Amino acid sequence: MALCCLVTVSKAAWRKWLPGAQRSIVPPRAGGLWVPLWRSSSSSRGFAGRPPGITQTPTFGFLFDIDGVLVRGRHAIPAAQEAFQKLTDSNGQLCVPAVFVTNAGNCFRHAKAQELSSALGLEISPEQIILSHSPLRLFRQFHEKCVLVSGQGPVEENARNLGFQNVITIEALRKAYPLLDMVDQSRRPKELPPTTTDFPTIEGVVLFGEPVRWETNLQLIIDVLLSNGNPGAELSAVPYPHIPVLACNMDLLWMAEAKMPRFGHGTFLLCLENIYRKVTGRELKYEALIGKPSIVTYHYAEYLIKQQAEKQGWESPIRRLYAVGDNPMSDIYGANLYNSYLKAARQTQAQAGVRGSVVAAGPQKDFNLGNDSNVLMESCKSILVCTGVYRHHRDMPPVSNMCVRDTVFHGHRDFCFDPSLVEASYVVQDVNEAVKLALEKESWS
Repeated sequence: MALCCLVTVSKAAWRKWLPGAQRSIVPPRAGGLWVPLWRSSSSSRGFAGRPPGITQTPTFGFLFDIDGVLVRGRHAIPAAQEAFQKLTDSNGQLCVPAVFVTNAGNCFRHAKAQELSSALGLEISPEQIILSHSPLRLFRQFHEKCVLVSGQGPVEENARNLGFQNVITIEALRKAYPLLDMVDQSRRPKELPPTTTDFPTIEGVVLFGEPVRWETNLQLIIDVLLSNGNPGAELSAVPYPHIPVLACNMDLLWMAEAKMPRFGHGTFLLCLENIYRKVTGRELKYEALIGKPSIVTYHYAEYLIKQQAEKQGWESPIRRLYAVGDNPMSDIYGANLYNSYLKAARQTQAQAGVRGSVVAAGPQKDFNLGNDSNVLMESCKSILVCTGVYRHHRDMPPVSNMCVRDTVFHGHRDFCFDPSLVEASYVVQDVNEAVKLALEKESWS
């Protein structure tokens, strides 16, 4: 399977993104995607060591989606509270490592942790939260460049927290060039504004999530791409390739309190891609697509799970992951894709005849990932719940080889559709049933 935009870079490029940091690179199957692992400071809040009376130590962990699995809008799904009663001790501390992986990105990580803690009645640490934009901190080659950011919420603050130093918002660009935003007649300038002369050249575009005024964001982003980062200039030809675009969260739909799914950032990206192609006759290209179902997001989640287990002193290595989600095109697709990646890595290991390390064809050497680095994850099983986007088998065609790209495939344009990857390992009613199933598989009492 080809994945066209999963941050395909060289080993040297990863090193450039992570100067001076402790890096490790695990090569996947053929395809060129280098997935980094990195150390991060993790708090032990929300976790306990081995509780009194419990002799088992976990060899598995959970990756929980949030919207449609644990909450609907601002309200917790009742099954979520039941599920976490099975995973906590008498003090309300988690006994099994868990990471909350969401494609949301229009918020701060600590705010999402507080929101989730309140909904579940459980203390969740920010270090257990993976937002769609979290891997952007790796892209240090862009951190000193002038970037335009799109989304809602604290997008400028999020960009700076991730390492971007020169950030321009859509609103700042609109104020500098008021003649560009012409759809809303009430916002059109009454008089011709003075020419802007000191505005910096934009060197990249970072799309955090769906914005509020789509027409303004679509127009100004297209203007920046067509003008090579100088929307006030008049160019004789459309530049191509255009300046880099990095996008987070590819979800076409997501589930809130409404009975039907709502448009997600994937819908905004679809609009942007089609407008660009219609205007220029060329395809919009991404420097990177980040968030589920990207492999890098799951690799980061695995690493955090292992770090949590290490901090608790659990001697048994984490071998299996259970990814619980409600969206077949992101949660299930991503978990199954990562499971395929793990399978390919194990095959590569076996073929190389090397025990305790993952190697690839070529001159690469082993990289230190910490105490648990030599333990290869066995599997990442996907569990689909029916409390969110997914509604039983209505989303899949009766024949797998049907032409489904336009009718069922909600994934991003740059992900080739494989029907087997949206078929969950298990389908259950809700997250409580998902946790119960995983605990039974693990013989966890």
